[in-house]
Amino acid sequence: MALVTGAARGQGAAIVARLRADGFLVAACDVLPVHASDDGVFAVGLDVTSEAQWRVAVDATVERFGALTTLINNAGVLHRAGLGEETAQGFESSWRVNCLGPFLGIQAALDQLRAADGAAIVNTCSTGAMRPFPNHAAYGSSKWALRGLTQIAAAELARDDIRVNAVFPGPIETPMLDDATQSRLTASFGRLGRPVEVADAVAFLVSEHASFITGCELVVDGGQCLRIG
Repeated sequence: MALVTGAARGQGAAIVARLRADGFLVAACDVLPVHASDDGVFAVGLDVTSEAQWRVAVDATVERFGALTTLINNAGVLHRAGLGEETAQGFESSWRVNCLGPFLGIQAALDQLRAADGAAIVNTCSTGAMRPFPNHAAYGSSKWALRGLTQIAAAELARDDIRVNAVFPGPIETPMLDDATQSRLTASFGRLGRPVEVADAVAFLVSEHASFITGCELVVDGGQCLRIG
């Protein structure tokens, strides 16, 4: 029984589909409408910056499926601005979605995860938390913070047999990248990554094949961090 945020499109939708194919019952959460493909997918409205909405989403998931064993913090926002042009509102909104959201999710799900066998959390970070990109002060710093939160949670929750890992997507063909950026990155790397390739990484990290893995940083970037191209 998994809860996935940012599930309406892109990587989130691909993660929902992959987990469902692997036999998970999935609560697909987003502020946008979510298409439930079958009875094993439960659409839940969720603003990840709201502590109250997180409690409702977790309670609804448990009521529907009987338990919650897996949490995928995938929701994220991206905007670009130089340090001189960034606003306090833009900076804070990125941090609230990209870092506060996963923190609230872990807190809301913690009792259920502690009661589960083989519980797992996966946070969607970014190669922007591996190397600095200009004009990404809000997004990059929020993802660096999420990277740190993942490591702290992995260390703290190991005693509860809860594994906490992160995927670090590079340039992926999702609505988060505008057309110009997609064209530039395609020219550099030959192609963009596909959402299903991130979903495959997430599926591995929550599976029994990764039962002895926690605190892992799984990079899915086609070599971006190697500065290929």
